[in-house]
This record gives sequence, C-alpha cells and structure tokens, in this order.
Amino acid sequence: MTPASRPPDSPKPALPQQRSDRLGPRFGFAESNRAQRRLHELVPGGAHTYARGSDQYADGRAPVLTRGLGARVWDVDGNCYVEYGMGLRAVTLGHAYPQVVKAVTEAIGLGTNFTRPTVLEEAAAQDFLDNVPFADMVKFAKNGSDVTTAALRLARAATGRSLVAVADQPFFSVDDWFIGTTGMDAGIPASVTDLTLRFTYNDLESLRALFAGHPDGIAAVFMEAATATAEPAPGFLQGVRRLCDEHGTVLVFDEMITGFRWAAGGAQSVYGVAPDLSCWGKAMGNGFPISALAGRRDLMELGGLRTDADRVFLLSTTHGPETAGLAAFRAVVRAYRDTDPVAAMERAGTMLARGVAELAADAGLSDQIGTTGRPSCLIYTTRDADGAPSQAYRTLFLQELVERGVLGQSFVTSAAHTDADVDHTLWAVQQALPAYRRALEQGGVHGVLRGRPVAPALRRSAAPRREA
Repeated sequence: MTPASRPPDSPKPALPQQRSDRLGPRFGFAESNRAQRRLHELVPGGAHTYARGSDQYADGRAPVLTRGLGARVWDVDGNCYVEYGMGLRAVTLGHAYPQVVKAVTEAIGLGTNFTRPTVLEEAAAQDFLDNVPFADMVKFAKNGSDVTTAALRLARAATGRSLVAVADQPFFSVDDWFIGTTGMDAGIPASVTDLTLRFTYNDLESLRALFAGHPDGIAAVFMEAATATAEPAPGFLQGVRRLCDEHGTVLVFDEMITGFRWAAGGAQSVYGVAPDLSCWGKAMGNGFPISALAGRRDLMELGGLRTDADRVFLLSTTHGPETAGLAAFRAVVRAYRDTDPVAAMERAGTMLARGVAELAADAGLSDQIGTTGRPSCLIYTTRDADGAPSQAYRTLFLQELVERGVLGQSFVTSAAHTDADVDHTLWAVQQALPAYRRALEQGGVHGVLRGRPVAPALRRSAAPRREA
C-alpha cells in the first residue's frame, strides 16, 4: 500500500461528489450478526477486549472480521472497509506489512520459545535502547498492563512508599491499582484503590497539592506525556519532572499510544523530558503482542541479579521473549529507520481533518461534527443541537459510516492509509450528514438511529443504554 502522499500544505483535494451508487446497496451484516451472537455464547462480552465489544458499535452493525491488508479489512459478509483505530492504535505500518510478516515467518521457522535466552533478545534490546536514548535497560513482556504494574512495583520498592499519583487520563492497566478507580471496580477492595490518587493533566498545581497532602508518601507519578486530545502545556512536563525530583518520586511515562505514533522514540523524545521509567506496547510490534518496561539502570537492576537490595519480582513471563514478537519489533524498528511512517500518518490525518471540516461547514454542521487531536491520532467529535457531546449522535455517525465501508471509533490513521482511502472516507462522511441533520431537526436520533446508543466500555452496568 502506498502511504498518503499529499503534503499538508498542498492545494486542498476536491471533495467527493454525491454518488449514491458508489458502493451499491448499503452493507448487510447477517453473517457478522450470527457470528457475534455465537461469540456472546462463548466469550464473556463477546470479545476479548472491551473496546472491541459489539456494544461499542451501532446495533446489528458490528462487523466480525476475517482479514486485513494495509488500511483495509474484510468481514464475514464479504464487506470491505477502510479501517481506523488500526487494532486499538497498535498497527502503524498497516495490516500484514510485508517486512514484518517476512521477519516473523523466518523467526518462527527456527523455533518460538526456549529454556534460555536467544540472541534475538540481545538484538531486540539493543534496538530498543538505540531507539529510546533516555533508557538504560529494557525488559520485554506481552501486554501493557504487565509492564505498567511492574513499573509501579519497582517504584514502590525503590522509594519504600505506597501511593501512586495518576493523571486523569483514560487507561493505564487492567490491574487492581488502576481499574479499581474506574466504573468497573467490582471485586477490588478499597484498601487497594485508596492508594491511587488522581491529579489533573496540564494542571501542575493539582499535582503539587497531592505532594503537599501526602509528604513522603508518593512512590510514583504515572501519566501519558500527551494524549489524542491534549498536548502538554508549556512547562508542564518540565514542572512534573522537577516536582518528582524534589520529592524523590519516580516519574513514569506511559508510551503505549505515543510510542511509534508521536515518534519512534516516543513522546519523551518529542518533548525532551526524561522519565525514570517508561512503558511501551501497541505499535512497537505492528499488531504482534509485545510490550516493554524501560528505564534508569539503578531502578531496573532492582529486578535483576546485580543488586545488594531486596530484589523486586519485576517481570518473569513464559512468553515475553518468544521470537515472533521480538522479530516483529525489530522489523518495525527497521521500517522506522528506512521510511517515515509518522509523517505518512500525519499527512493522511491532516487531509482527513481538513476534508471533514469542509464537509461539515458546507452542510452547516460545524458545531456538531469535527475532529480533534494530533493528525496521527485523530478522533472525531459528535455533538447534539446544543453543542454538547452526544453518545447517541456518535452512534448515529458510526452507523452511517460503517454502512458505507468505513470502520472505526476514531479516525486514527496508519502509514498505509492512501489518498484513495481518505477520499472514500470523506465520501462516507458526506453521505452520513443528511441523517445527522435529520436527527437534529427532529430533536433526537429516534427513528434515525436503528437501536441503542453506544455506552462507555468501562461502565458498572451491562444493561444497554436507551436515548432519553
């Protein structure tokens, strides 16, 4: 697949013409719905990730997929979609990226799991540390929650403290210390969640107040340096770094999303602020399962064999060093050295944001539909007639897009998104606007939205929400 090539400052593309025959009839989902019903019988929630659940899509329009290539995916009904979100932001090079597939195939042909380290572990570790200059050591695992929890355990051991200050950002771990602070806290004792404190991103005083209220009590500050919707305010990250230094607290950056999407070296390389520890995953394997904990040598060695202190059970997993994930990671690093995937993602995102803004303006819906965020991590916004964010209108927009071959809860791009993919997406957006306007004019989505609105993935009740 050829990455989107039109630079951000080029003449704007012609917007798509109204063509109701572009895809023929609207998509059908009979086989996907049958497969989804069966999944609910076999798998709690019908999916292995809450964000992938059918409740995150319009009723009866949650495709069950069979394959992907580049920025396109196909479902069991034979429908083809331009996909966004790209494996919950885990795929930046595109599905079935040839060099990654080749590297993994060659590696697994030599065996996947052994009783001793392999040379691949040494090579992958060196690749990682060459890529992330603020880190001295790295340890690989398989998912983000494992490495974030390991980072917290390490910080607590190093400081002798129990509290963790967490930015008010969406997600850090499925483990009790974080998930117990969300709406899905069943089964988690308060004695655990009481140790997790919250502060406001981009509000240095809110963090300063936590330190003042808990002197010598905070082991770690946990945060994303930036998010899809918020860049760090001038001086904020530097201020967090100073506060952590003043109080002897470990600063941990979560690079799950920003790593290989903001830059190959993560957000820390973009903003020039060094964390003590950082946690990586998602795009580092282009969809293959691999994660990493990296950081200062004096901290990381507490989990090793070269320390006189009480040892930390840092990470010890059977599948952490299996060869497929490590080979995928090394191929990703090579791709970022040889090409510029971040620039390609940002070009496609910039084109898309521009086009959506123009279409919404032409339809008189600029106050209701738009995009926000970094071009490589774009999300769309949906608002009601009063300009308030609306899950009901979001579901309506999802419904109209998926029926026209655009799949995603966001507009998060990959380097595989071509000009043609963006043009098709803009056509689908244009075709979705009349239904959106009709709902606004009648005062709600009833009769236009076929089913219930989507609800937050992390919520206390499983019951579907209905429009008021």
